[in-house]
Amino acid sequence: MNQRQNSRGDASSLVFVVDDEPMLLEMAAAILQPAGFQVRVFGEPRQALAEFAAAQPPPAVLVTDYAMGDMSGLDLIRECKRLQPRQKTILLSGTVDESIFANAPVKPDRFLAKPYQIGRLLEMVQTLAREHAAAEGKAESSRL
Repeated sequence: MNQRQNSRGDASSLVFVVDDEPMLLEMAAAILQPAGFQVRVFGEPRQALAEFAAAQPPPAVLVTDYAMGDMSGLDLIRECKRLQPRQKTILLSGTVDESIFANAPVKPDRFLAKPYQIGRLLEMVQTLAREHAAAEGKAESSRL
């Protein structure tokens, strides 16, 4: 682990990326892995949910597309937050805007419209990974 990764607090954080477009999964991995993230990609949201439920520890950040077959990204976020209420999430979409979840009981932490700038996705994931690490640190210290 290099010093640059240590100073950001994101090295080795696990990120799940879910999108039904293989090229976008490859691009997300190509953006996040060089920054030190462990990336698991899923082309099917139900598979991602099953892996999420079994993951120990769960991922620091879940990045998901909105429009994906029989389960939307919002549905996936809702189910993941049901399992892990503090789960950090980013919703991506090229078909809807933030109004899609304005009245939803469970909302993503961030929204990013497609096509997005590479740096913007990386910045959001880094920020949420730091927030996740800080929240986990507080939870751990309260258990001691």
